[in-house]
Amino acid sequence: MGRPKKEHSLSRKDVIAAAIAGIDQDGAAALGVSRVARRLGIKPPAIYKHLENGAALQRATAITLWEQYLIECQQTLADRPITTDLLKQLGHFTRNFAKTYPGRYQVMMQVQLQPQDPEASVVIHKLLAFLRQALSDYTLTDPQLIDVMRMVNAAIYGFIAIEQAGLMTIERSPDESYEVMLAGLLGAIATISKDSE
Repeated sequence: MGRPKKEHSLSRKDVIAAAIAGIDQDGAAALGVSRVARRLGIKPPAIYKHLENGAALQRATAITLWEQYLIECQQTLADRPITTDLLKQLGHFTRNFAKTYPGRYQVMMQVQLQPQDPEASVVIHKLLAFLRQALSDYTLTDPQLIDVMRMVNAAIYGFIAIEQAGLMTIERSPDESYEVMLAGLLGAIATISKDSE
């Protein structure tokens, strides 16, 4: 009776863990069926027993990365009081995460999560709840909250994207510019909050 083949003993979690290990080692380009299969020592079709295609592998990996990001973020900020400064701390956490895990961050930004996807929807709602918590010191109407969330995402994720692309070539320190941007963001949110009163 011989040993069962390796592909039969693998789980979906194993496939995603191998994808993340590849991303950590070789960057976002490592997220592909052939490369993940090679890392696991199996043939690519064996992946399809767990994830139906390359897009499903990308989606499942991105969802797992967002879940891990949120856990790490909540652990880091859990004992901090809910103040206007929490949003600034969240901005620093996100930038540090992107520097520590550039490949993971790139995958998280490249894969679009859809609210109608049940697995993605859970992560999206957790992300929104966390951002709402960080903004809870402000008085915002529902439309203002959406505007502010989009503004925060565009500023923080946009800054990180430009930094990762190596486009900050002017002499001033990106750290100083990031501080100025976060302070400006907090000032803008305070102004929007006053407009709701």
